[in-house]
Amino acid sequence: MFGLETDVFLLLFLSLFAACAFEFVNGFHDTANAVATVIYTNSLKPTVAVVWSGICNFAGVLLGGIGVAMGIVNLLPVELLVDQNVYHSIAMVLALLISAIIWNLGTWYFGLPSSSSHTLIGSILGVGLAFSTLPENTEGSAVNWEKAIETGQALLLSPLLGFSLAIVLMFLLRRSVPEEAKDQLFKEPKKHMLPPSWIRGILITTCSLVSFFHGSNDGQKGVGLVMLILIGIVPFQFAVKSDVDPRSMQTNIAGIEQTIGALNPSQLSPANQTRLAHTRTELAELRSMLSGNLPDNQIPQEQRMQVRRDLLLINSNMNKIAEDEGANLSSNQLSVLKTSLSEENGLRRFTDYAPFWVILMIALSLGLGTMIGWRRIVVTVGEKIGKQHLTYAQGASAELVAASMIGLASWAKLPVSTTHVLSSGIAGSMVANRGIKNLQAGTVRNIALAWVLTLPVSILLSFTLYIFFRWLL
Repeated sequence: MFGLETDVFLLLFLSLFAACAFEFVNGFHDTANAVATVIYTNSLKPTVAVVWSGICNFAGVLLGGIGVAMGIVNLLPVELLVDQNVYHSIAMVLALLISAIIWNLGTWYFGLPSSSSHTLIGSILGVGLAFSTLPENTEGSAVNWEKAIETGQALLLSPLLGFSLAIVLMFLLRRSVPEEAKDQLFKEPKKHMLPPSWIRGILITTCSLVSFFHGSNDGQKGVGLVMLILIGIVPFQFAVKSDVDPRSMQTNIAGIEQTIGALNPSQLSPANQTRLAHTRTELAELRSMLSGNLPDNQIPQEQRMQVRRDLLLINSNMNKIAEDEGANLSSNQLSVLKTSLSEENGLRRFTDYAPFWVILMIALSLGLGTMIGWRRIVVTVGEKIGKQHLTYAQGASAELVAASMIGLASWAKLPVSTTHVLSSGIAGSMVANRGIKNLQAGTVRNIALAWVLTLPVSILLSFTLYIFFRWLL
């Protein structure tokens, strides 16, 4: 299959299985956060809650797009890691997968709601840093630090916003809800007693939204992970999308060349003058490829990795050139450039994609994982963050904030941590109720410790494993 030798195909299969295992673990690790509120407010029985959450996660992956997935792929300039030795690419994917799974399982075992997002991103960064230390790396850094910083900011700010917005929402509820409803919302649920139907409807809705948006964000990370594997191990098949006629990019190339024609290179910064020269070269390479023989209206397999490099570099360089004060591009010229580079009809549609079978495979893994192993994290979220039992208002506030923030992050194509957003929302709702003294210091300390350690530990694990697998393979 894919023209691979038997041993390489088996390693590819193992890598894809490990990616599904990561997403499966992600399901029962992270989704417990979504179902904790409906379980602890007696809105749904645990079995019903996790099955429903699994269905919502499945739908979220299928309908969530691939923007976040491509953000994960672009953390690493994969092109630097793909060389003539396919075993080096296998070492890369095994290192980041195994390190992510080890940390996820470890924190789940101790009932700590740590972030699968932090774990995966740390593992990717660790592999990139390890590669940058190898003698054969002549390109310098093997991490896309611009994208890494953008991702880090999203991961850092989201729990702080979740904590703050939950406090604000609790305050607004206390001020705006009628007294008769307030008595029901802010009282601790009675054991084994269903909440009023209107409250139950709100809580089930917010649980569904958190689960759906968790699928649309965290599920995409699994899709990105699989694409990283496929691009690394079988680049001839997956470096660029093969079911789009490559000649259609001629219109995009013409639009970019039109933008370049409007530039005065002497007014650009020296760095952007260099980028402009490189872009002209890359555009010429694409035109040369398009003027040659294209069997079956497809990019020749042996040229696909180079075409991917050219497309990504053109996109990166032109975006930086357009931001240069000396570019002086009109709004119409910027619009033409944006269209020529876009993921819908521009050059990025050849690189930013995922086959449907990849999305379906991850959706099934996440959905099934949701239905298993949820209890440990649920107990932490429901009982151990605050000193009081979770009230209806607290559960609804935390989940509404979490769903909104995860949905916005998915729209902005940024990865965030469902775990941290929801856990911080619950903590904020506890503080809003009775002040900071309402938090259980031990649990908050353990969650914070897991949050602080996740990135360095996963970076160190994947760094070490990558060096080991490179030596082994």
